[in-house]
Amino acid sequence: MKKLALTALFVALLVNGFSPAASALSVPEKLIYEVSWSGITAGTAVQEVTSKDGELHIVYTVRSSGWLDTIFPIDDKTESVLSRGSGAEQFGTPRLFREKINEGKTHTLKEAQFDPAGLKVETKDFLKHTEKSDPLSAKTFDTLSCIYFIRASLLEPGKPLHLDIFDLKRVWNTEVRVVKREELRTPRGKFKTVVVRPTLRSEGVKPRTDYMTVWLTDDERRIPVKMIIKLKVGEFEAILVGGSYWQ
Repeated sequence: MKKLALTALFVALLVNGFSPAASALSVPEKLIYEVSWSGITAGTAVQEVTSKDGELHIVYTVRSSGWLDTIFPIDDKTESVLSRGSGAEQFGTPRLFREKINEGKTHTLKEAQFDPAGLKVETKDFLKHTEKSDPLSAKTFDTLSCIYFIRASLLEPGKPLHLDIFDLKRVWNTEVRVVKREELRTPRGKFKTVVVRPTLRSEGVKPRTDYMTVWLTDDERRIPVKMIIKLKVGEFEAILVGGSYWQ
């Protein structure tokens, strides 16, 4: 579930050579997803973005329900804080990223402090009492904030996007392929969408290819309405069922 909650939201970052659309992000915004495993409802995910003290605050939570909650309870929360940019660069850069994972007997509590001027990020693991430093590129974002940058990019089938992403363990060099345009039926109705698939590569790690697919509305909002991740234990799906942007 952690891979679904984090990886599916960390498809992309700010992309070199693509112009952002100022209307792609509506603040505040709340998106609610139903999460299922191999076709069986497993929980709910909520993604919210607000503005506070000149910064963007993004919070993503995942909680199990039903049968899964009785055998493998999940209560995950990730947070990202970004400086607020101006003009075309409306999002700025990440300053802080927190991850609190409670999945069965597995628990994680980590925090990353970004230093864009020094091109590094300092990560603390509060449960293992460890610290580490990783180098970053000039445009590296965390796994939560990055979705808003792909939503603000020009997406055309056949034109891949290249980016970097930090997931608290390592930096991934990522290519996002814009596969096609497709009409999608959901519990909220039909949507015209653009379909993207990422490939993640990092030195010394087996590349992750074609394991995830994301459907974004084919309009200026670029709202993620559906995400699928294929893992060894089955297929996870998150589908949009509501949110404040409907009002």
